[in-house]
Amino acid sequence: MKKLTLAFCILTLGSSVVIADNGDVTAGKTKSVTCVPCHGADGNSNINPIWPKLAGQHENYLATQLQDFKSKTRNEPTMALMSAPLSDQDMLDLAAYFSSQTVKSTPVESDLIKRGEKIYRGGNKADGVPACVACHGITGKGNPMANYPTIGSQNAGYTVKQLENYENDVRNPEGAAAVMKDVAKKISSDDMKAVAAYIQNM
Repeated sequence: MKKLTLAFCILTLGSSVVIADNGDVTAGKTKSVTCVPCHGADGNSNINPIWPKLAGQHENYLATQLQDFKSKTRNEPTMALMSAPLSDQDMLDLAAYFSSQTVKSTPVESDLIKRGEKIYRGGNKADGVPACVACHGITGKGNPMANYPTIGSQNAGYTVKQLENYENDVRNPEGAAAVMKDVAKKISSDDMKAVAAYIQNM
């Protein structure tokens, strides 16, 4: 297997970020045929709320997650199976393709949205929950250099599932992303749902 062309950015919190700079969008589109049933042809999954939208996600983040699924560093049986046959170049190509797509908002009616916006922008001091905006930005675009993902317009079901996975130690990221475990263990179940509803409506 070819060595993945990487550059590593050492952050102040000690994590390494993959810089995916040689993915091919056209090749990625061709290779994405197996991704379509769950994530949609353009990465805008709308079939099952716990499946994520990939459209517009940072290339670095997508490539890193595929590597983690394959190595089982990130525990997700279905994606471990799907990523197993992928070469390093396949991962870069898929990341380039989905990153090049435009995420589509699918707003939902919810009485939780105002509460979610308050937490997203200002946190919940009573529970020690920091504002999501600090890492993911006012519009949910994240920070590609820190490998903080785009979350704006993400399916609420997926967001809640990931927060629960962090809370229950199903996801155990290291470095800068480890903050999510602390957040998930402090935020209440109701507030998870509220933030997720706001994020989907961004």
